[in-house]
Amino acid sequence: MRRSGQGRLPQPASNTPPPPPAADNALLERWHAARAHHGEPPAAKGRPHRRVSVLAMALAALLLLAAAAPAAGSQAPRAKLPRGELQQLLDGLVATGQPGAIGLARHGEETWRGASGLAIVDPEQPMRPGLRYKIGSITKTFTATVVLQLVGEHKLRLGDSVERWLPGLVPNGDHITIRQLLQHTSGLFTYDEDPRIAEPYLQGDLDFVWRPRQLVAIATEHPPLFPPGTGWSYSNTGYVLLGLIIRAATDSSVQQQLQTRILRPLGLRHTSFPVTNPHIVGPHAHGYQLGAGPGGTPLDFTGLSPSWAWATGNMVSTVDDVARFYRALLRGRLLPPRLLRAMQTTVDTGSGLQYGLGLASIELPCGGTVWGHEGGLPGYENWALASSDGEDQVVMMVNAGDGSSDYAQLVLDPVFRALCAIPSTSS
Repeated sequence: MRRSGQGRLPQPASNTPPPPPAADNALLERWHAARAHHGEPPAAKGRPHRRVSVLAMALAALLLLAAAAPAAGSQAPRAKLPRGELQQLLDGLVATGQPGAIGLARHGEETWRGASGLAIVDPEQPMRPGLRYKIGSITKTFTATVVLQLVGEHKLRLGDSVERWLPGLVPNGDHITIRQLLQHTSGLFTYDEDPRIAEPYLQGDLDFVWRPRQLVAIATEHPPLFPPGTGWSYSNTGYVLLGLIIRAATDSSVQQQLQTRILRPLGLRHTSFPVTNPHIVGPHAHGYQLGAGPGGTPLDFTGLSPSWAWATGNMVSTVDDVARFYRALLRGRLLPPRLLRAMQTTVDTGSGLQYGLGLASIELPCGGTVWGHEGGLPGYENWALASSDGEDQVVMMVNAGDGSSDYAQLVLDPVFRALCAIPSTSS
């Protein structure tokens, strides 16, 4: 990891309210709320449940690690990836009670892959590094890349309004731009905070299909959180709208655009964009909520319909494919320099994380800025972070999630530690 001194820790502005809880996991939050409403006992969990945002937890993790991390350059550089330490990080995740974990670390041309625990709880099957899993909001970086490619082809403009491409769909849509959708500054309510989204699944219909325009209609029944461009709030609604804009601008599906522009050129053979199929095709890790099944057993969420997430978080991939995508993106293979710079032009979220156009940045306690995204949804939690030049990368996943931001921090901590253990590329 390139280091240029101690990391600077952004502090939230004193007049900035804390961001809302992690939007990707709102579905499970609604599941818990519904159980309580109907008089059912709360489901047991593998970890304490705290209503704290992913961004706030990221800042807490940064502060914790800053206190414990040695100053940059205080240790002699190592010639190879610290494979034993990396495996211990995965084993440590499983030791917290998670079914299993997968990890990948990359330094230049050297790659380490590891796994720990179980991919399937019953009957028991071991976790393996090459298994597919649901990547959640890492999907956003893929969606944003397609949008920016269309901008580069002059088929879209970042300043285009929602009304220009989706007339009549969003109130005040003529004042909301594509850039604001990408950067979560539109002020739109995130649809998955509405309890109606979870209702079909709470009734046992995990195959229920939501259509993108239905999701937008539910979101726009709620008042905006702020006027467009005047604040920041994570909104899955914005990325559903971006998916619809991709369809309108290309007259083809988001799935086809991803396949043609990213998946096929990069050889991401294990990555897919399921629209309605609730089943993961090919060898995969099941995703669980701990203690939520009968008798306190893990509840399997693997078959949950991807339709409720769509272009905001429905993709399936592997640690290898995710790492290859981010390396290609950061090295300029997918976007021309001016659009990659636009993607990396960030706003302060108020919680230690900077957010660009579908791409987030964090400054490590050991120095250096890393880029990537978090992905959390029922049954899975994962992070993918890379150095600015894509030279050093870490991708980690646990196949459990309970709707709390504890899981985001649970995976973020070892990802930070792994990145700080990678030898400096500048040595």
